[in-house]
Amino acid sequence: AFVEPALDMKQDTWLRAHVAMFEFFGGSVPRIVSDNLKTGVLKHPREGEIVLNDAYREMAAHYSAAVLPGRVRKPKDKPSVENTVAHVATWVIASLRDRQFTSLPALKVAIGAQMDEYNRQPFQKRAGSRASVFAAEEAPLLTPLPVVAYEISRWVYGRRVGRNGHVVWERNHYSVPFAHIGTTVDLRITDRVLEAYRGSERLTSHLLLPEGSANEYRTNDADLPAGHRYRQWDPPRVRDWAERIGPSAVSVVNRIFESVPVDEQGLDPALAVLRLSRRYSAERVEAACRLALAGRVRSPRYAHLAPILATGQDQAAGLRPQRTEPVEDGGYVRGASYYAGGER
Repeated sequence: AFVEPALDMKQDTWLRAHVAMFEFFGGSVPRIVSDNLKTGVLKHPREGEIVLNDAYREMAAHYSAAVLPGRVRKPKDKPSVENTVAHVATWVIASLRDRQFTSLPALKVAIGAQMDEYNRQPFQKRAGSRASVFAAEEAPLLTPLPVVAYEISRWVYGRRVGRNGHVVWERNHYSVPFAHIGTTVDLRITDRVLEAYRGSERLTSHLLLPEGSANEYRTNDADLPAGHRYRQWDPPRVRDWAERIGPSAVSVVNRIFESVPVDEQGLDPALAVLRLSRRYSAERVEAACRLALAGRVRSPRYAHLAPILATGQDQAAGLRPQRTEPVEDGGYVRGASYYAGGER
């Protein structure tokens, strides 16, 4: 018998317990008869197909095993397991009831020692023990373990691939083959790797960026279109486009990049401004940028420029006469005696 203590019943914990179990026994089996807990079985209807959790099914496949959940409320489907659970619980709890543990690893070591003793206890009505019977009769029938242990993963579904050919995961960006721009993909994330899937097809994989990083990019060259017809957007390329529109557009783009912690955060806002030149002329976009810069907004964005162009304010400003009357240098200035009550 094998026991793995845990702090919760989350999916990762459930899967890690299976990995530890296979390593303990030194092999895998063709069939796994499990309970119907949600971390493993999503649906078990009386009629129809059983629906397994993707990660659970993937883990079983890694060990060449099939998951066959016991029928709901039918403990007789696995009577030997039910009996062993009761015996083991009594054995372990009784043995460790007076001990205190400050860490999960320490508890695992203590339970492991108790289980080793439990497995070596002689049977009452037959020769041998659980350990000896397993070694003689069951171990030779096990399927050899894979060379590499299963790596725990989680799935995230329906992530949209952005216009820049990247999908976002935990504030970082990972490339997906350009043909899938605008579609949704499923992500499989392990402790080290992120993989993008479309249905059952794996599209690409990346090493995960370090924990704590943000707005960084992982881009595979193979995910980009071939030839010179594609070049990834970056700040120099964005500024080059702005220069072709005019100096005010350059100022707007520069202010956008100055307003964000890292340049990549400014790419989409800057491109949104410049793409207005696809709907309006470059002259009008330049005029709108100039008008917006004269206002109170420090860093004009698409939300400021689009209404200016839609309502024609940029054109009206071009027709408005310039002020020619002189302005007094000092304006209306009152002396200190006025505020003291000496002047009126």
